[in-house]
Amino acid sequence: MPRSSRYPLRQWIWRAFVQSALIPLILVESVLIAVYLLTNAAIRDSQIDHLQESAVQDLAAAVRREGQVIDSRLQAIEAQVRIYRDAVTRALLDPDLQPDELERQRHAMTPSGVFYSRSDDGRAASFYANGTPPERQDHAKALRLMHVDPLMRSIHEANPLVAAVYFNSWDSYNRIYPFFMTPDRYPHDMVIPNYNFYYLADARHNPERKVAWTDVYLDPAGQGWMMSGIAPVYRGDFLEGVVGLDITINNMLAEIGSLQVPWQGYAMLVSRDNNIMALPKAGERDFGVSELTQYAYRQAVQQETFKPEDFNLGKRSELQPLLEAMAASGSDVREVSLGGRKQLVAWSEIPQTGWRLLLVVDEANIFQETNRLAEHYRQIGYLLIAGLLSFYALFFAWMWRRSRRLSGELAEPLQGIAGMLRKLGQGDYQPPAPSSSIDELVVMGEAVSQAGAQLQASEAERERAQRKLELVLESTTESLWEMDGETLTFKLGERFIRRFGLQRDQVPLVEYNERVHPDDRDRVRRLRLQCRESEDVFDAEYRFADAEGRYAWLLSRGQVLERDAYGFATKIAGTHVDITRLKQVQEDLRRASLEAQAASQAKSRFLSSMSHELRTPLNAIHGFGQLIELEAEEQGDAQPVLGYAREIVNASRHLTSLVDDILDLSSIESRRQQLQLKPVEVGALLAGCAELIQPEVQQRQQQLQVMPVDPPLYVLGDVRRLRQVLLNLLSNAIKYNSPHGLVSLGYEVRPSCVRLWVEDSGPGLSEEQQERLFQPFQRLGWENSSIPGAGIGLVLCRELAELMDGEIGLRSAPGEGSRFWIDLPGAAAPVDTDDVQASTPAPESRPLAEVLCVEDHPACLKVLQEGLRDLAEVRGVATVQRALAELETATPALVLLDLDLPDGDGLEVLDYLRRSVRLHEVPVLVISAAADEEAFAEARHRGAQGCLAKPVDLQQVRRLAMSLLGQTA
Repeated sequence: MPRSSRYPLRQWIWRAFVQSALIPLILVESVLIAVYLLTNAAIRDSQIDHLQESAVQDLAAAVRREGQVIDSRLQAIEAQVRIYRDAVTRALLDPDLQPDELERQRHAMTPSGVFYSRSDDGRAASFYANGTPPERQDHAKALRLMHVDPLMRSIHEANPLVAAVYFNSWDSYNRIYPFFMTPDRYPHDMVIPNYNFYYLADARHNPERKVAWTDVYLDPAGQGWMMSGIAPVYRGDFLEGVVGLDITINNMLAEIGSLQVPWQGYAMLVSRDNNIMALPKAGERDFGVSELTQYAYRQAVQQETFKPEDFNLGKRSELQPLLEAMAASGSDVREVSLGGRKQLVAWSEIPQTGWRLLLVVDEANIFQETNRLAEHYRQIGYLLIAGLLSFYALFFAWMWRRSRRLSGELAEPLQGIAGMLRKLGQGDYQPPAPSSSIDELVVMGEAVSQAGAQLQASEAERERAQRKLELVLESTTESLWEMDGETLTFKLGERFIRRFGLQRDQVPLVEYNERVHPDDRDRVRRLRLQCRESEDVFDAEYRFADAEGRYAWLLSRGQVLERDAYGFATKIAGTHVDITRLKQVQEDLRRASLEAQAASQAKSRFLSSMSHELRTPLNAIHGFGQLIELEAEEQGDAQPVLGYAREIVNASRHLTSLVDDILDLSSIESRRQQLQLKPVEVGALLAGCAELIQPEVQQRQQQLQVMPVDPPLYVLGDVRRLRQVLLNLLSNAIKYNSPHGLVSLGYEVRPSCVRLWVEDSGPGLSEEQQERLFQPFQRLGWENSSIPGAGIGLVLCRELAELMDGEIGLRSAPGEGSRFWIDLPGAAAPVDTDDVQASTPAPESRPLAEVLCVEDHPACLKVLQEGLRDLAEVRGVATVQRALAELETATPALVLLDLDLPDGDGLEVLDYLRRSVRLHEVPVLVISAAADEEAFAEARHRGAQGCLAKPVDLQQVRRLAMSLLGQTA
């Protein structure tokens, strides 16, 4: 039981009191208080909903009412604009109106050509920009407009919203009231029609010729941010100018600030383009902007200056739902988040201008009184909870004293019984029982005494059984072993320690592995790692050295007893069995089996001799067949002859393949001592075989999967022969696979070896077919198919496997594909893995015409002469002596060399060429029927640039000859 779930008896009694008496009372009281608080919250929520509904209705009514007020004031301003426009029209079109002398005297001309008013005199300011040359300026028009100055003054004084009254003409003349020194504020070349307070009233922007309103802009006259109500002045269809009344933002703010917004809210004005036209101080914090009252007017009069983008509500992503609602409805109320607070926004559209009046109210102000009452009721709930806690504190103290007294009566006898149990665990099987007034505790003490007597008898029986078991184990196994996965140490039996001369029974894993044979060490490590991580059973055969270095074969088997929280084995136990004699018997049986195959090897040597004698006539048949084929292709009209020639070539190729396999099989059986067994890296071997077979896989549209090997793993074998076995198995898997099938190549670490396997997804083999599989020339019914083969490939693989101390086998079933494998002994990694292969680079050929062919068979010589007749002149000699005599005086461009000559070995000619300074760089192409792979390797080592076995493919001979002669196709 976990320590966290254990507690003393007194605590147990106290918990029983709490669970059975106190907790139900607390739950009842808590439910009552919760009902009170929830009821209070429900009432508060209902009040808030009612207030919110009332607030929405009141805000909607207020914004509509105030919008109507602003609309009526704007209508009044529009009426004044129309009156002023009519007066300006009369003044411009009435030629009888003449200026007085005072008006003429108060005007002057600057040196730059600006016509302006230089004194106030209670009249409007006048400014004629020099953008209109002085000779083209209409001064009479400017002076005649003095007659509208009284009207301008009356409009300005009658309406506190109006900051200025002005007229702008098409030729950049401006008349404005109240008066100011215009040259100090206006640029001398100001083009008035470029400003919005002019062009918004022209025919393109205002075809109805009604009063229009501008957006908020910075006044060039220096009166700050303002908007204007403007109207065009026409003479017929010609736009003479534009009249306007300026309303400054400060005046509009004062007007909006006087609106009665409930719940301490504020109002603001927004244009049809969602620009803030007027924003009081109360709203600057919510929108994060400050109303602009100061500006650099020298720059402002050079170009139109509007409010920055910060004043556009469309730039604020959090207000997009509000703007969409405003676009859909002319008047409504929405809840938005402004300044980090929830606020109600009501709006009403002003029909005259398309502006919108917004009323903003903080929800906290609406619900302030309701929240105060809710907090009051909440305080009452808190007082109830405090009283309940005080009562239960006193009640708990009284219950605590009761539990202490009761636990004291139980704890002492129970501790005595616990002491009895501890003594039983220590080997004292007759401890004294404690006294108690409780019958149940007395009975428990007597039961513990009886258990002690039974344990004493059981312990004696266990010791007798253990002695018998140890005798049985010592007679059947070498020893028992136990591995600690945390400390990585082996605990071994005494018999094992004596047998192998170890110093102690606790051996570190590193020290134990040093005694394992190097060829078995990596395999055992992998099996042990698999057991620690996933497998439950350990099973391995390996060699282990005693103190004098003599190796004995051990069969080690074990089982995982414990694993940690991560799944790693922390304790593994098992047995060691000495199987040295068994291994010796197996070796004797294998040797006897090899001797029994001696007769079969004699037959193979006979076949090897016959196949050697068959190569030379086969070369003539194959070569002349190719010559006939080439001549038929050149003539183009001998189709029957071409077909006959191809049949001869195909038949000779098939016969050549059969002779090659027989020769290879007989060579392996008769020359076992030539195998070079050494560690072979499995990963590189599998990858190399997959790369070689990949073109054939792609040609047949199949798939090839190769199992990765990590970390490196080594087997003991001849790398060339092992590659030959795997390639043969891969070739069979591809040829006999299903269309678009899968071929897999992988490995498996087994207790006594490493298994390399090839698997296909083909039709599989029946049991009867498997019994006949490894018999020579047995193709299992595929003899009449189009799939090439002689039926001795698997026989050859089996022979190679046995020569490498391995074993070949398969697993197959009809319809389930087949898996062929070869089992090989494991090996340690080589100390030096560098495999330096000396190779002599082919010297650059000089373009010579003469070729010397050393060949004793006239038919073979004739084939080569005909095959190379368009490339070079081929001269033939039949013996080594004649070849040496020819080379003393001639320097051929290429030498074609047969190794089996009547008077010696053709390698003598090759050695002569390489020793001669004059002939050192002459290329040599070996073409022989007597050569196997070892002979060809020796020829390359002595300097031959290429090697071909008879019968040869003339196309391949031509390609090699052209390459060595330095010619191109």
